[in-house]
Amino acid sequence: MKITFMGAGSTVFAKNVLGDCMVSKTITNFEIALYDIDEKRLDDSHKMLEAIKKFSKAKVKIKSYLGVNNRKKALKGADFVVNAIQVGGYDPCTIIDFEVPKKYGLRQTIADTLGIGGIFRALRTIPVVIDFLHDMEEVCPNAIFINYTNPMAMITSAMQRASSIQSVGLCHSVQVCAPTLMNAVGLPYDDTIQWKIAGINHQAWLLEISKDGKDLYPEIKRLSLEKGAPDYDRVRHEIMHKFGYYITESSEHSSEYMPYFIKPDHPELIEKYNIPLDEYPRRCINQIKDWESRRSTLTEVDKLEHKRSGEYASYMIEAMLTNKPYKFGGNVLNNGLITNLPANAAVEVPCIIDASGIQPIKVGALPEQCAALNRTNINPQLLTVEAALTGKKEYIYHAAMLDPHTSAQLTIDEIISLCDDLIEAHGDWLPKYN
Repeated sequence: MKITFMGAGSTVFAKNVLGDCMVSKTITNFEIALYDIDEKRLDDSHKMLEAIKKFSKAKVKIKSYLGVNNRKKALKGADFVVNAIQVGGYDPCTIIDFEVPKKYGLRQTIADTLGIGGIFRALRTIPVVIDFLHDMEEVCPNAIFINYTNPMAMITSAMQRASSIQSVGLCHSVQVCAPTLMNAVGLPYDDTIQWKIAGINHQAWLLEISKDGKDLYPEIKRLSLEKGAPDYDRVRHEIMHKFGYYITESSEHSSEYMPYFIKPDHPELIEKYNIPLDEYPRRCINQIKDWESRRSTLTEVDKLEHKRSGEYASYMIEAMLTNKPYKFGGNVLNNGLITNLPANAAVEVPCIIDASGIQPIKVGALPEQCAALNRTNINPQLLTVEAALTGKKEYIYHAAMLDPHTSAQLTIDEIISLCDDLIEAHGDWLPKYN
């Protein structure tokens, strides 16, 4: 068996996913192919995984493949392909995504999923992912493509429309959602807690949460109001109280998916909801510094201990190998899974995987207010995908004009001008548009 990791320079993430596979008692006698375009980071990841191999005594062969010319070699014969690339990186592209909109007075927090930053992140990422998939159609047509790269919904929609490769998007916000909410209000969380989540990536809804058949939502909401929301999660608790349900992704993300929280005419909302503007650039800078301090402990050791993480990927691979079903939250094309969301949207729903592949579970209709809020995010997602697949610039404008955060703050003319400025600033990181 062969697992190919695209974007292997994401060393810490490669440690979680591939380290999980190496400490599994089920996944044995396999090959890992590491692919990246950054030679130094690729070498760091290779050294780290060799150290985990010694610790775990895993029967695994690890090979590295550098650069576009070696991409097909990395993919050839793969059974699973994990994608964790970041096209354009922090510098220059993330900087562009934040600094150009600031000239128009448009502020963001994360800008990797929606908003004007999410739109342009998708536009530079989707063409690269589709190239991966077309290579896979040639050299490993039966492999499963597991995408971890954001913007998840846009990439999932594009890849499942553009390629025959079986693919799924994974985001760890699903499995941490219920524990985060329970811990925030001071309730214990354990394996007896039952929950159900469905919606769209980063805005999927905790539709049910119970223990021994008892609905826990009334007590959770009471405690949330009584104690007050945690400083780090005020936006999500506000959404829960106003729309009835808690959502999967963090408050800093969620604050820019809606028109309610970041408003130039109401600067007091930033403090009220503790919204960290420019959070993602700060994280990038801190992560770069942190990597330099952690690098030696991960890459310059003979053995490296690894404990299995909560990421879904290794458990999915085990389910395929053993034919023992495993349930996870996955991103797939809707096609009627959630009946009051568009069929061609990417949705995040419960899925089952075994030796026969991935089977999404039909959810039915979401509460109408939840579906309505999802649709405001789906609109720019679908139009961004149209721009990426057709190369038509007008769809970029349409996506930005329909984005909830952008359209709440800028005029139509300002939005079009901002898009043009971002296209120019990204230069060759974007394809040419008609």
